[in-house]
Amino acid sequence: MPPLDAAPAASAEGQTRAAVVRLLLESGPVTAGEIGERLGLSAAGVRRHLDALIDAGDAVANPAAAWQHNGRGRPAKRFQLTAAGRAKLNHAYDDLASAAMRQLREIGGDEAVRTFARRRIDAILGDLTIGAADEDLPAAVGQVAAALTRAGYAASTQKVGGSAGFLQGVQICQHHCPVSHVAAEFPELCEAEQQAFAAVLGTHVQRLATIANGDCACTTHVPLQTSPPDSSPEPSPLYGSPVPVPSPHRMSNE
Repeated sequence: MPPLDAAPAASAEGQTRAAVVRLLLESGPVTAGEIGERLGLSAAGVRRHLDALIDAGDAVANPAAAWQHNGRGRPAKRFQLTAAGRAKLNHAYDDLASAAMRQLREIGGDEAVRTFARRRIDAILGDLTIGAADEDLPAAVGQVAAALTRAGYAASTQKVGGSAGFLQGVQICQHHCPVSHVAAEFPELCEAEQQAFAAVLGTHVQRLATIANGDCACTTHVPLQTSPPDSSPEPSPLYGSPVPVPSPHRMSNE
């Protein structure tokens, strides 16, 4: 017979594992040290949870980029969720949703799918009517991210700088997508998001990455007009590589 405190201990272990998964979802790729610091876990505790997630195929360890190597010694590995790990998060109705979307396309054609996709994101963004001056854009982008988070997208914002300290833009990073499996078959969902962001913010935006295409997060760049046109962006701390500054004539959809 197991000890009387076995169930509470197992429950606490599960809650900690869930916290690690949440951190990998929202902030990955991250190092084991960062996980321990953020969650107050020992190195051994972090390693136990990461090993379990990796063994289950839910997480993966990647070498750090050259620019992320600070100090002596080998650079710390960075951990993030795999596609399989993301698939276990709130995707119980994917098959049903995909079937419904196929039926909608069969009955109403592509235009019906596009209309549904736009109405869906419009409902998420609600009554946000922002738009306008560059100095207000970072706050406006934050409002969009907050609305997305309330809808289950675990969204955050990231400022992108260039040379001489100029701010070149703000990125919306959606670390989770409740409909990513459906969006892989119906990219109209992603296209409608990009169009809605542009309409609400009153400026051109560009999608740089999507979970539906296998990326770590859905990343949308919102440019600002406060930096020289020839300045180069700083490396994004989220993904370890320079983030291109989009131009209106090179928009890309998912």
